[in-house]
Amino acid sequence: MVKPLQKSSVSGWSPQSWRQKQALQMPTYDDADHLHQVEAALSKYPPLIFAGEARQLKKELAKVCMGEGFLFQGGDCAESFDQFSANGVRDLFRVFLQSAIIMIFAGGKNVTKVARLAGQFAKPRSSDMETIDGVTLPSYRGDMINGADFTEEARRPDPDRMERAYFQSAATLNLLRAFASGGYADLNRAHNWLLDFVADSPSAHEYEDMVNQLTHCVNFMEACEINEETSAQIRGTSFYTGHESLLLNYEEPLLRHDSLTGIPYATSGHFLWIGDRTRQPDGAHVEFLRGVDNPIGIKCGPSLEPQELEELLTILNPENEPGRITLIVRVGAGKVADHLPKFIKVVKDGGHHVVWCCDAVHGNTYKAESGYKTRNFNDVVQEAKEFFEVCRAEGVYPGGVHVEMTGLDVTECVGGQHKLTDTELAKNYDTLCDPRLNASQATEFAFEVAKLLKG
Repeated sequence: MVKPLQKSSVSGWSPQSWRQKQALQMPTYDDADHLHQVEAALSKYPPLIFAGEARQLKKELAKVCMGEGFLFQGGDCAESFDQFSANGVRDLFRVFLQSAIIMIFAGGKNVTKVARLAGQFAKPRSSDMETIDGVTLPSYRGDMINGADFTEEARRPDPDRMERAYFQSAATLNLLRAFASGGYADLNRAHNWLLDFVADSPSAHEYEDMVNQLTHCVNFMEACEINEETSAQIRGTSFYTGHESLLLNYEEPLLRHDSLTGIPYATSGHFLWIGDRTRQPDGAHVEFLRGVDNPIGIKCGPSLEPQELEELLTILNPENEPGRITLIVRVGAGKVADHLPKFIKVVKDGGHHVVWCCDAVHGNTYKAESGYKTRNFNDVVQEAKEFFEVCRAEGVYPGGVHVEMTGLDVTECVGGQHKLTDTELAKNYDTLCDPRLNASQATEFAFEVAKLLKG
């Protein structure tokens, strides 16, 4: 039986109401007519994700909220048009699969996987302008907005880039759905998920030992006639995408009303988050996301005040629905105890249902002596440890981690088992914005999280 259409219950909201609010970190386009043409074209394209998928993710996050699962978010700092490839998507998917298995073995709970993919094309910047050798141009804000080359033409915001981002996102999601349900994620193939250049690392040997245990378990289940033919959990996996909801000129045209319920969903991604620079309670980004029914993340940095957090939770989740809100804490190693208890007090005092997630990378960025922006792997692990310790001390469940990582063999973050040094960053420093953990470091981080889950 088809349910009757329902109108959004959010008072005073419409898909366009954000346009009446202050919108920070948004580009200024030279040709308004061209912008409107692209927005109109996007509004006619098929949705990238479906309402039912977003609802299923919210159900999984509701279980995480209650301590019955774990959230793993990760992926590129910013997706690239030029660097896009099927192999790149596949390799990141492989890192996700092996990391999730490591965490499942440790915690004994389902791991919900949300990739920073198929939409992570726009980036907030600390300054609107950038100066090099006396020349000042607009800052690079992600391939969806402008180009990374330091030329006047490349740095001019171009609306056509939104269409290119849409089509690349569609291609990425097509691949991810095929990998997730077409047999690639079959537990019998776990040995094949390890990337070749990671195979000589200590984590790889630990992973192989764990997979051998997994194989014994799978063989036992097959003897009990629980196999890939009778159980979808062995044959495939659920996999979701998320990104920062930054460029609202892209998000609004991709809003769709569910044909079964009439409820509005942002169909650019399953999970959308509000960044540390755009979470003003009276701002445009909060206004747009308060009206859609997707799961929502809020980045919680050192500048977040308790009163502001209370306002955000009230605005974005007035019905206090479990699974709706994920608080992604990003304060830096050595600072978690200074900030997280204040956030937890707000949540406890208000009786709010949230998923607590640790962004262990964004607060640990610094400029190395070589001139490269980097992160130290030890700092990333340290922040995760502090997050788990404070959560447990305060009596709340540490429900997830969020990391910038890639399936590629890049040299962007120092440290890890291969002991990457500052002088080695230049070997393969390939990021467009922030440094990412490479596949080896990401696997090692998963084992570190596994230890915390066991603890």
